Amino acid sequence: MTTNYQDIITIEPGKRGGKPCIRGLRITVGDILSWLAEGMTIEEIIDDFPELNPTDISACLRFAADRERHIKTIKAL
Repeated sequence: MTTNYQDIITIEPGKRGGKPCIRGLRITVGDILSWLAEGMTIEEIIDDFPELNPTDISACLRFAADRERHIKTIKAL
């Protein structure tokens, strides 16, 4: 059973400008997605940030996928 990303992703207005973060840390979902997009592996990210774990990174991916499903498209006139 996978953990709900809602149990891991936190949003606090005074932290990192209200961006979604991991478990109240100052590491944002965007940070992790950028590192993955740049080619870092999960192991490399955890080596650099040992406060993270594979479940945190999976939660970021689920969060991003959920947000993408809810984007509304606007048709050009």
